[in-house]
Amino acid sequence: MQDSTKHQPVADRTSGLRAGFLSSMFQGGAGASGPSSGPSDGLPEGAESAVTELARAAELVRHRTATVRAEHQRLAGLLLRLALPVSAMDFESQRRSYEPRPYPATAETAREPRWEDYAPPEPPAADPEAGPARRLLDSGYQRELAQARLAHQRALREWRAGRAAATDPAEAESRLAHDQAELARARAVQEYNDSLEECRRAYREAEPAAVESLLERALAAAEAATSDLPAACRAVYRPLTRTAVLDLDLPPLGLVPSLEGYRLGEEGQVSPVPRSPADRAADYLRLAARLALRALQAADAVDTDGVLAGVVLNGWLREAGGTCLLSVDADRDALARTRFVPGGADPDEEAEPGVYAAAEQDEALARLRELGAAVSPDPFARAAVSPYATAGAAVPAVADLSPTEFAGLVRELFTRGGLADWSVRLSGASGLVATGSGAVDSALPGRWVVCASRRPGAVGASEVRMLAEAVAEESAGHGLWLTVGDFTEEALDLVDTEEFRKIHLADGSGFRSMAETHLGLPLAVGAP
Repeated sequence: MQDSTKHQPVADRTSGLRAGFLSSMFQGGAGASGPSSGPSDGLPEGAESAVTELARAAELVRHRTATVRAEHQRLAGLLLRLALPVSAMDFESQRRSYEPRPYPATAETAREPRWEDYAPPEPPAADPEAGPARRLLDSGYQRELAQARLAHQRALREWRAGRAAATDPAEAESRLAHDQAELARARAVQEYNDSLEECRRAYREAEPAAVESLLERALAAAEAATSDLPAACRAVYRPLTRTAVLDLDLPPLGLVPSLEGYRLGEEGQVSPVPRSPADRAADYLRLAARLALRALQAADAVDTDGVLAGVVLNGWLREAGGTCLLSVDADRDALARTRFVPGGADPDEEAEPGVYAAAEQDEALARLRELGAAVSPDPFARAAVSPYATAGAAVPAVADLSPTEFAGLVRELFTRGGLADWSVRLSGASGLVATGSGAVDSALPGRWVVCASRRPGAVGASEVRMLAEAVAEESAGHGLWLTVGDFTEEALDLVDTEEFRKIHLADGSGFRSMAETHLGLPLAVGAP
């Protein structure tokens, strides 16, 4: 018998085979046009459920990966918004103005007739170069103008008479209520502006409550730009050094995505793809750095009267009891360098996993490190840094001051004592070295080299010899070592010799005495 398949076109035979294969896959082995011929024509037992489970797993991978990508998108959007400039929240921007609202006109109470509705159009000038004065001499225009004035006056009298003759008590009561409400609005605006002026006066006089109130308003306004990322910041003002200490609450660590996505394993299992710890730490530090810069920019923008001499900002992770992850000690000049312009990367590109800038290359972190900020090397390990200063007492001890505060206090102390041309040569956490010159008739005449120290322990003879060498190098006439502690017996004996007669020593009690004399401050100079 002749095989009929030999006379079929190739395409028909191929489609028939394909149909039979698909039927065997999805109909349990049934052929294209007939019932199943046996178990050998279909899938093994349980193959259909395996295919279904594999499809479900693939869909789960796709869905979970999309969720992770959305988390990356959100973080990228936050980073871009935190890079936007901060608007100044000063006193002028907080002033309110009163604009009276007219009583709504009704059919019974038409609006007051206006002259613009009656004034005739000016006649065209025959000579364009004659000017408007020549057109006013036109007699026809003058007659029209006089008639328009009479019509306007007549309409104005009728309108006023209609208002005076109005006998509707409901309208009169409504108008009275409107006038009273407008009067109350005007009074409220005036009272607010008066209280604002009083706050401004207190702020200019550096009253702590007024300075702290203004700073916290500015910080809250800056925080509103990213309301989906709460980052409360509290302010304490220290009149001793004209410094504000800001405590910034950093967001939880879980805000940074911990996964790159999900993948389907060889056996059909769904497995997460974790991000490297270095990438997570870099992303969190970028976020923390931009939050810190935003707070510093808000403090700088609001201080239009120059009350602040500097700002200390501490970033705290409030999880697990509180850990300080960054600390910045910036004087007023450094605050002006906190603004930065982001690289302008495409948000869609920046949202892709793995393309976040490395922490060492991020501009926000670079700005903080230019300010000498201390930044945690690993926030996820809770690696803490020491705050430059804490928001404790408004009049702290010298040992509790930040390096910038201590340098400012020493400068104020000696400039009021008579030294001009103050120049800091070396400054650090333990103290500073500076030079200055005093007038002949001042308490500190001539050129001086000043070493101010607040480190624990007594100052020894070797430190005094180093000061003598600095005096010789600077061609100065005198040297002064000022410390919050005391001096060793060897150091005291050394300055009694003829060679070191130009070196003067002042211990903690001398520091306190100088502060009371020149600054009028009951300074606490206890060791840290």
